Amino acid sequence: MSETPETGQLLTPKEVAAIFRVSPQTVTRWDNAGKLTSIRTPGGTRRYPEAQVLALRGGPDDQQ
Repeated sequence: MSETPETGQLLTPKEVAAIFRVSPQTVTRWDNAGKLTSIRTPGGTRRYPEAQVLALRGGPDDQQ
């Protein structure tokens, strides 16, 4: 996980997939469909703001 001042924690597609119990490819499809918004690194990889992922999931991470 990385962190930027503007977005807070950034999650990889694999980390997002683990939260939702889906494949990383599903996370990419959600991104392409507009359900999630990714931030691209200089290398072109996708990262997702943790706050956005948790909001889509329906709450804070302490629900597990």
